[in-house]
Amino acid sequence: MENQLAKSTEERTFQYQDSLPSLPVPSLEESLKKYLESVKPFANEEEYKKTEAIVQKFQNGIGEKLQQKLLERAKEKRNWLEDWWLNVAYLDVRIPSQLHVNFGGPASHIEHYWPPKEGTQLERGSISLWHILNYWQLLRKEKLPVHKVGNTPLDMNQFRMLFATCKVPGITRDSLINYFRTESEGHCPSHIAVMCRGRVFVFDVMHEGCLMTPPEILRQLTYIQQKCRREPDGPGVAALTSEERTRWAKAREYLISLNPENLTMLEKIQSSLLVFCLDDGSPRVTPEDYSQVATKVLTGDPTVRWGDKSYNLISFSNGVFGCNCDHAPYDAMVIVSISYYVDQKIFESEGRWTGSDEVRDIPLPEELVFTVDEKVLNDINQAKAQYFKQASDLQLLVYAFTSFGKKLTKKKKLHPDTFVQLALQLAYYRLHGRPGCCYETAMTRYFYHGRTETVRSCTVEAVRWCQSMQDPSTSLFEQQHRMLEAFAKHNKMMKDCSTGKGFDRHLLGLSLIAKEECLPVPELFTDPLFSRSGGGGNFVLSTSLIGYLRVQGVVVPMVHNGYGFFYHIRDDRFIVACTAWKSCPETDAEKLVQQTFRAFNDMMQLMDIAHL
Repeated sequence: MENQLAKSTEERTFQYQDSLPSLPVPSLEESLKKYLESVKPFANEEEYKKTEAIVQKFQNGIGEKLQQKLLERAKEKRNWLEDWWLNVAYLDVRIPSQLHVNFGGPASHIEHYWPPKEGTQLERGSISLWHILNYWQLLRKEKLPVHKVGNTPLDMNQFRMLFATCKVPGITRDSLINYFRTESEGHCPSHIAVMCRGRVFVFDVMHEGCLMTPPEILRQLTYIQQKCRREPDGPGVAALTSEERTRWAKAREYLISLNPENLTMLEKIQSSLLVFCLDDGSPRVTPEDYSQVATKVLTGDPTVRWGDKSYNLISFSNGVFGCNCDHAPYDAMVIVSISYYVDQKIFESEGRWTGSDEVRDIPLPEELVFTVDEKVLNDINQAKAQYFKQASDLQLLVYAFTSFGKKLTKKKKLHPDTFVQLALQLAYYRLHGRPGCCYETAMTRYFYHGRTETVRSCTVEAVRWCQSMQDPSTSLFEQQHRMLEAFAKHNKMMKDCSTGKGFDRHLLGLSLIAKEECLPVPELFTDPLFSRSGGGGNFVLSTSLIGYLRVQGVVVPMVHNGYGFFYHIRDDRFIVACTAWKSCPETDAEKLVQQTFRAFNDMMQLMDIAHL
């Protein structure tokens, strides 16, 4: 990615979109074979035989018909999964998305020029915003370099969804609105929304055709903050976005019915480039422990976040930053890219603005004052109550393991991502005494509008290795041998999934075809082993590599008795963000992280016996 931030490039950001290959439909036989292998760790012999028979029946019967229908769909659509995935994974989901679907993460500026310091919130915020807006202009001009693997371009469509994008709640299904346009496509909104103490303001970041400078942005932010400190707090309409989706949709309809101006104001927030959140919190943070700031980013004050926005930049009173983003429009790599860009720019400029301090005569921010009544205020209070109740149930830790990192694992010829995944398998096995079905994200951006596929990290090979690690009679040599087998298996799966040969999205497609054709749900999907192995989004470990940069993220678990486990890998450390629900007596994020760190050391010791 360092190379992809080159300033001059002849290529245009979206120029390869039309030439990207379509998302393939894998062979039914291959997918079912891989599926059967993935359920083995969770079945006894009798259960496995039963599932084997169900799979065979599916393959020779209804599965074949569904596969044909899926192939027909793929002929008409360059990405047969795209609309389905958006609806099933995000827009049809009714649980509150701000806590359960959104992802977020703290910024790592604290590790260089911006350590926590009271009184720096607005000045740093104006510089940070200026760098973000420069990135927006690079996208508008299509000057953001195309991401590639070798010489192969990757799909860049998700970058269109970073700015001026918002989810709008519906009674049964939400919708996604994107107002972004490149310069060649026409007009794009150029205002941002700022939330402070339950109030909402907007201002245009362009003045007389030029982007505002940090001193000019600072003037606007100062005006907003001073006004909010002098006057009473606002009603906190933003908290409604943290509500259960259908309830929020109804509350929104009612809000619009009170006064048509309310709709105009909602649309100003929806079309804003991003939301800048002035948060009065002052979370503790060190390079070794990001737990408190990450918790505030994910579960902080709902009256100063617009949960449906593609990008909420959160600015705390001690000059620490983070972001909270809706997951529907894009995956984490988009926010990783811009966060890394901003962090690099802050590092290069030593966190300072060295340009002119002159401030042009710019119109003051406009406050969006909603018409509210008792019912709206009650809805807001109810939303806040349910949000804080759920937020207080979340256990969240972000710790750094600093004994070694990517450098040493690569030196031992071990893939760093696989290293973490297998350590997590061993940690879960030691903590819970059984294998943990695991979702790891693989990206499918080699294909048109590709997003993700599931790598099921809990393999037969991984479980055999975990068992050997818990068996004192197994020799170190045997343990090492089994570990390397597990590594090889995981590496192959990751490659398969990234190149369109995964099976989870394929099975989802087949089940959705059956639903569309009004057919009974095939037995494959009602078999207890299907959900026990993670099918239908029942993974107890929900994991993702955030990358190899100074950028981190965090999510909540997929299931009540599970864990969210995001991590990023650096030359000298692994930083792990782990979540669990306190109300689940089985899970403990602190213990899982400690066991993972123990596994890191054990695995490295195993590699040190190579000469034996």
